[in-house]
Amino acid sequence: MTSKAQMKIRRPLLALAMGDPAGISQELAARLALSDKARAAARLAIIGDRRILEDGAKAAGLRLDIETVTADAVGPAETPVLIDLGNLDPRDVSPGEATLAGGRFAAENFMLALTLAKEGKVDGVCYAPFNKKAMRLAYSGYDDESRFIAEHLTLQGRVREFNVLDTVWNARVTSHIPLKDVAANLSIDGIHKEIALTADCLKRSGIERPRILVAGLNPHAGDGGSFGMEEIDIIAPAVEAAAANGFDVSGPHSADTVFLSALKGKYHAVLTMYHDQGQIAMKLMGFERGVTMLGGLPFPVCTPAHGTAYDIAGQGIANPLASEEAVLLAARMVAKLDERSDEHAS
Repeated sequence: MTSKAQMKIRRPLLALAMGDPAGISQELAARLALSDKARAAARLAIIGDRRILEDGAKAAGLRLDIETVTADAVGPAETPVLIDLGNLDPRDVSPGEATLAGGRFAAENFMLALTLAKEGKVDGVCYAPFNKKAMRLAYSGYDDESRFIAEHLTLQGRVREFNVLDTVWNARVTSHIPLKDVAANLSIDGIHKEIALTADCLKRSGIERPRILVAGLNPHAGDGGSFGMEEIDIIAPAVEAAAANGFDVSGPHSADTVFLSALKGKYHAVLTMYHDQGQIAMKLMGFERGVTMLGGLPFPVCTPAHGTAYDIAGQGIANPLASEEAVLLAARMVAKLDERSDEHAS
C-alpha cells in the first residue's frame, strides 16, 4: 500500500476483479481501463484472464494496451495493469448462462483482490457484477458477497451491504433472507448496531455528521399498532437508544415516503428493514448509476449496483457509469481513511 506521504500526491491503488464472464463483466473492465474519470480517481489493477478482458474490449470496440504484472508487483503502476491469472478459456464461456466455470472465475478473481487488500498491496477493491447462481455452482455455501468476504478474510465483525445513489445511501437490517423471516430477525440491539455501522460508513465516505432516517416494517409504519407491533416494540426503541448515544437518527417512518424525505437533502441515508424495501426505491431512482458498497471492512469494497446483464452480453452497449461511480466512491473512502491515519499520527 502507498505510504502517507505518497497518498497525498498519488492516486489510490484499487484492485478490480472481473466478475461473471457470461454477462458484461469483461466489457465493463475494459471500459474502466480506458475511462478518464476512473483513471483520474485511482490506479487500477485488473484481475482476471487477458483473453476474457480482450473479448470485452473487442465487444466494446476498444483497443486495449495494458501491461501484465504479478500480484507482488502491482504497487508502482501508474496506468491500469492486469494480473493475468489465465483462469478461463474463452471457449468455456456461455454468454447469458450461469455456469460453474463462470462462477469459479469470478470467485477466484475476487478472492485474490480481497487478499491483496488484506495484505496492504492495494488500497481497496472494486469488482464487476457476479451472478449468484453461478457463484453457488462454484461454492455451494455462497449466500452473498457479505458472507463470502467475511469467510474469506476470516472476519468476526459485521459486513453489510449499502447502496449509494448520488447523495442518498440505503442500508438495511436484514438482507438475503426470505421475507417471512424478516420480522423474527429484527431486534433493538441489531437495529442499533446497523445505525452505528451506517453512520461510520458515511463518515468514511466524507460525510462528517451523518443524518439517518429509519423505515418502519409494516404499512404506514404500523399506524400506531394497527398493522403490527414491530415499530412500537422494536424499531422505535432502537432509534431512541441510538439517538441517546449521539446519532442523528429519526424514525420509524412509513417506508412508502421515507425516500422522498431523503431526496430533499436533509438526510444522508435510509435504513430499511429488508432487502426490497430499499432496493426497489434505489433502483427506480437511478439503476444505471447506483453503487453497492460493502461496509464494516478495513478497506472499501465497491461494485455497480446493477447485475450481470446477461441479456446484452457481447453487444458492446454496457453502460460503465455505475462502475465508474464505484471506483470514485472507493477512491474517496481510501482518501478519507488516509486522512484519519494522518490525524492519528500527528
